[in-house]
Amino acid sequence: MMTSVDTDLIRVLADPLRLQIVTLLAHETLCTTHLVEETGAKQTNLSNHLRVLREAGVVETEPCGRFTYYKLRPDVIEALAGSFTDLATAARATRAADTKRACP
Repeated sequence: MMTSVDTDLIRVLADPLRLQIVTLLAHETLCTTHLVEETGAKQTNLSNHLRVLREAGVVETEPCGRFTYYKLRPDVIEALAGSFTDLATAARATRAADTKRACP
């Protein structure tokens, strides 16, 4: 069953810009300047989205001089994927057993 942590994470990743950031960070560690160039978003808007991702535990920061680099935490994504895999497994079992709740 999905936990509240999973549903909160789904809400975080449901935003198109945050999903774009996560997708970019899946391929390389980037700083805010790189992310502004890649997404076309304003720096303040991007910083707000990065804060949400950081607070949700999706990304971690790495200071480097006057820049802050962002890295994706693959374990968090894997845990969420595992929850969806569990749902798919349960759905397959339900379909195979053809179980349905009787109406009152």
